[in-house]
Amino acid sequence: MTVRRPLGTDNPRAPDGVAEVLGILPPHLKEILFKLPRDLQDGLEEIRLRINRSLHVRWVGGEGWIDARGNPTAAADEAYQVKPQDLRHAVQALTDNSLYAWENELRSGYVTIKGGHRVGLAGEAVVERGEVRTLKNIGALNIRLARSVVGCSRPLLPYVIREDGRPYHILVLSAPRCGKTTLLRDLVRSFSSGVPELGIPGLNVGVVDERSEIAGCYQGIPQLEVGPRTDVLDRCPKVSGLLMLVRSMGPDVVVTDEVGRPAELEALQEVLHSGVTLLASVHASSLDELKGRPGWAPLLAQGIWERLIILGRSLGPGTVEAVLEGKDGRPVLVGPIRPAPTTVTFGGKKVC
Repeated sequence: MTVRRPLGTDNPRAPDGVAEVLGILPPHLKEILFKLPRDLQDGLEEIRLRINRSLHVRWVGGEGWIDARGNPTAAADEAYQVKPQDLRHAVQALTDNSLYAWENELRSGYVTIKGGHRVGLAGEAVVERGEVRTLKNIGALNIRLARSVVGCSRPLLPYVIREDGRPYHILVLSAPRCGKTTLLRDLVRSFSSGVPELGIPGLNVGVVDERSEIAGCYQGIPQLEVGPRTDVLDRCPKVSGLLMLVRSMGPDVVVTDEVGRPAELEALQEVLHSGVTLLASVHASSLDELKGRPGWAPLLAQGIWERLIILGRSLGPGTVEAVLEGKDGRPVLVGPIRPAPTTVTFGGKKVC
């Protein structure tokens, strides 16, 4: 593993969004992470705690083990070793000292905290009648920091809208960790806010956010930048949520992430028949790969998706490799391009 230490000096004050996340950690762990260089803190993506194993973080463009002085190191045995009491403190802070009250969240394997940050949990599953009821003896946490990259969709907008400024039906294809949810979120923000210079009116957008990744809702309130006309069904299964939104909120655009199951594809087709515009994403690194999946080839052949955005990593995470016409795969925009954000925020708080 190659560890790249970003340029910059140690800065004891973390960005507001990072400080929000560190609030669940014990003081000595918080102090270690406060000592990370400020530019590394600004790019922080994940903090992983595993009992009796090394503290690990991932940031934009790199990852590494972290020692007790807040220095990245390539050697796991030189890193800070996470103690059982570290996890115990974090879990108690995360659940307000009541695992029972958070049983539903623990069953799904993650908890969303203020700022829209998600904390994944692993441990011993308590299974009843073949289903996970909750988790106990939690031995690992994955703290994923929520980041809005405001403006990253801007260069794509002319290629995904009609002459009247309204969006086509859009599908974002992306392998894992290539920025599909980040792009999806900024498309939501753009369509919800409107972009007058491109003739895009502000639209009512409904988001089915099954895993709290698009809007990062905390107690029902979006913590991330999703625009002023956006309504969110948080932690709601896509199949029921898509139809609920259409019936209850009258959206112009309906959005969801990581579709793929047959029932979800059927629900998407029902939404299409209601006259609402669809915006969704799927795990796939290419159009050919997606066509090989059950149920997708006929859906694509129908031309339901009018624009396909292909993401990759050729210029780093978030690279737009191409925008294709949905029915025949004709290139509308040939990449690779890596859109530059105008603003980066952690949990709605501007960092650059």
